[in-house]
Amino acid sequence: MELARWQWLPTGWGGSPLPEEFSLDDGTWMSITQQRKIELIQEFRRGEADTGSAELQIAVLTERIKNLTEHLKSHGKDHASRRGLLGQVSRRRRLLDYLDRTDHQKYRELIERLGIRK
Repeated sequence: MELARWQWLPTGWGGSPLPEEFSLDDGTWMSITQQRKIELIQEFRRGEADTGSAELQIAVLTERIKNLTEHLKSHGKDHASRRGLLGQVSRRRRLLDYLDRTDHQKYRELIERLGIRK
């Protein structure tokens, strides 16, 4: 019987959240936990089956951006994370522009709820 290539990895790596030793120094995560993502989906979804609307994607990206921003305050030389942060901010900006073009009222409500704009 041949073993799968990932079986040598420590327990907890098979698609589940990272073990505690991979959390940041202050106990937070650079990304969001699975539980927090579920909470965001329940809070921002349009309907029962909604898992990927623009509003949801913006909310999840906003949470990830907040966590990365906190991480970079104490780890100023982490350039790889900074580059990832810039990509996420650009992606959120494009989604916000799309939402503004298609439904300006939802755009205004969302930025008010998330507290990310003027």
